[in-house]
Amino acid sequence: MHLPEPQHVMASDGVRLATYDFGDDPLAPVVVAVHGFSSSASDNWVVTGWVRDLTRAGFRVLAYDQRGHGESGKPHDPAAYSMRQFVADLESVLDTWILDDAAYLGYSLGGRVGWFGAIALPHLITRAVLGGISDGDSLTGFDVGAARRHAADGSPIADPLTRAYTKLAERNPRNDVEALIALIEGMNGGAQPDPHETPTQPVLFATGTEDPIIDISRELAAATPQGAFLEIPGRTHFNAPTSGEFRRAGVAFLRGEPLPPVEQPQSTLPRVE
Repeated sequence: MHLPEPQHVMASDGVRLATYDFGDDPLAPVVVAVHGFSSSASDNWVVTGWVRDLTRAGFRVLAYDQRGHGESGKPHDPAAYSMRQFVADLESVLDTWILDDAAYLGYSLGGRVGWFGAIALPHLITRAVLGGISDGDSLTGFDVGAARRHAADGSPIADPLTRAYTKLAERNPRNDVEALIALIEGMNGGAQPDPHETPTQPVLFATGTEDPIIDISRELAAATPQGAFLEIPGRTHFNAPTSGEFRRAGVAFLRGEPLPPVEQPQSTLPRVE
């Protein structure tokens, strides 16, 4: 399946967001698909087979490149990257496409946007699949200065976390590394998923067994009133979206099909009733 020409939506602050419409039936139920950091609608959802399987299952898929990524605008001001703005972008996409309701599919950064989007827009988001999501701020130790020096002149980065995220930003030659560094700076210390304030919709959490955040993801699922959890066998944070098992379970969940029960350890987080 090929990526169609983007149709741009204007965000609330004037940034242009590239959206992509898949499916032949304009009246089919819609899944809005939102990718992770340093990825794109194409990388996360098209080449991995998600769009193919969702459209075969009778869905229309509306994917978009998040700000700072793909064919969307790439501001270099950290103030342009807050969770409030990412959720506002989601609302702008839904509003511009005149969608009264939609299911949500998100991974990593897209999973976090989905968590807050489901809470802020319960009248629009009916259910969600959130992959690779945790409740901690993994960016706290990111050294913005070292990353910017590296982007400017190739200076080595000593800090492992900063080096890893910078390499991730650089992996695609089409990425604007300065914009992605600004994104990290803008989100650093910002809003994080809180087990005391969860989505009320049905939510499937899915995380690879080799991903260090799996226990936190599982506990967020346990804290969510209509939460379910899927272990993605043998997958890391970076290759989980390519898993056929994840894809099949995600499509089934979005169709409203019951999933097999998943045994969960006793959560250390209080469940919200």
